[in-house]
Amino acid sequence: MKTINITISELEYNKFGIKNENLSFSDFVELVSRELTRQSLYRCTELSEKYGLSSMTTEDVTKEVKAVRKNAKSRN
Repeated sequence: MKTINITISELEYNKFGIKNENLSFSDFVELVSRELTRQSLYRCTELSEKYGLSSMTTEDVTKEVKAVRKNAKSRN
């Protein structure tokens, strides 16, 4: 088994909620993936508010999805 050392700031250490200085690689990947997912969700929320999509109802979203799928099928 190989060992690597990664240096992060105290802020990042706290942000990721790291409890132990020794992590398995899979635990590290999980922490990073969770943070990237959180950042992506935040960005999606910002964009949906910017373009007025955040006010769409579930029914509006369903109609849009159906229209896109129908359009995609008709192009094939």
